[in-house]
Amino acid sequence: MSENLKQKPKKSRENIVLIGFMGVGKGTIARELSKELGRFTLDCDDLIESKENLKISEIFAKNGEEYFRNLEKDLAKFLSKNVKNAIISTGGGFAKVKKLNKIGKVIYLKSSFEAIINRLKNSENSDKKFAKRPLLRDLDKAKELHNARESLYESKADIIIDVENKTPQQISDEIIDKLSLEK
Repeated sequence: MSENLKQKPKKSRENIVLIGFMGVGKGTIARELSKELGRFTLDCDDLIESKENLKISEIFAKNGEEYFRNLEKDLAKFLSKNVKNAIISTGGGFAKVKKLNKIGKVIYLKSSFEAIINRLKNSENSDKKFAKRPLLRDLDKAKELHNARESLYESKADIIIDVENKTPQQISDEIIDKLSLEK
């Protein structure tokens, strides 16, 4: 068979794991991919909130960031052992977990800090979107965190998608194309 022939799209049962900075749109893209691929979507922050019966901001306030990161590690182990064929939207720091690629194909949704903040400010329920992200309370520190995490995201990613100035549909289509998946 000629190597020049384009590979036929495949149906994969491998999870799609979306990583990137908080507010970049991982949940929005997960829902778009879900519509296109007919897969269930899991949101890591929602799963942790459900397990703890607390909002993320309450977990941080009550138990601190280290406790929250340990919850993420436990969730990563659960996902890698028990979940297939899903689209998984992670929290901004979830990329720190070891063996992230054991969960599925890792897609980094990349954007500048300024574009993320503008996206959040211009969204419906803007106040709620900022309130649920405790690490965005100080934008100068958040920008430093964004810059520090960029190399982490890039090192963990199987695929990097620049999401700036693209619609969720365009981003979803690009992910599906790069993964050579069948809609």
